[in-house]
Amino acid sequence: MIRKFVFDVDGTLTPSRKKIDKEFAEFFLDFCSKNLVYLVTGSDKPKTVEQIGEEIFNSVQMSFNCAGNEVWNKSTLVYSSVWKPNKEVTDYLELLLSESQFPERSGNHIEYRKGMVNFSVVGRKCSNEQRENYKLWDTKSQERVYLSEKIRSKFPNIDVYIGGETGLDIFEKGKGKSQAIEVIRTSDDDVLYYFGDQVFPGGNDFEAAMLCNYQPQIESWQDTYYSLLIMDELENENRNYGVNI
Repeated sequence: MIRKFVFDVDGTLTPSRKKIDKEFAEFFLDFCSKNLVYLVTGSDKPKTVEQIGEEIFNSVQMSFNCAGNEVWNKSTLVYSSVWKPNKEVTDYLELLLSESQFPERSGNHIEYRKGMVNFSVVGRKCSNEQRENYKLWDTKSQERVYLSEKIRSKFPNIDVYIGGETGLDIFEKGKGKSQAIEVIRTSDDDVLYYFGDQVFPGGNDFEAAMLCNYQPQIESWQDTYYSLLIMDELENENRNYGVNI
């Protein structure tokens, strides 16, 4: 049995759009030194490094950025997708943005990344207050669920998933986070643990998590920290008793 640990970043290893907790960072760096760890995130490399730091980024086996459309092995770029949405798609996103009843706008509503687009009504430049306002709005109105269904219905050749707290991840069909699992699982002996805060139908972690053996219930980086602490303690206890897990 070969255990492999797959982690989303934003909301799973860090607070949303913020840097990793210092105490957790020390623990996680040690965890990476003892285990096979992979990152699968919708963010690009610069944003990922900004949140978790260069040392952790270079300690994992591989980092699948932009939902796996940009792959890094430490400082080496392994793969980069060239896919971009056509003008019909981007024009439709602009139309949906103009039709939204949410009153606040911050800019950078359509963010192009390698092989994908992140679409946000409130915008990627939103303040913490605007972010919280949109979260409340989205919880009540289910706007992102509605928008994802509209986009997916109009463009059957692309996939749309809820990502983070305010956005939608849009990419070529079949080119979401699940593509990373196909690379990470190299043997029938592999046992994969997937940690993500969007493991629900329509969430950008769901399909990838369903391809793994275990999906711990994660809603925050604290959940991840406590789950790994418990696993670490159990492993130490079993090792003392000579039990393999």
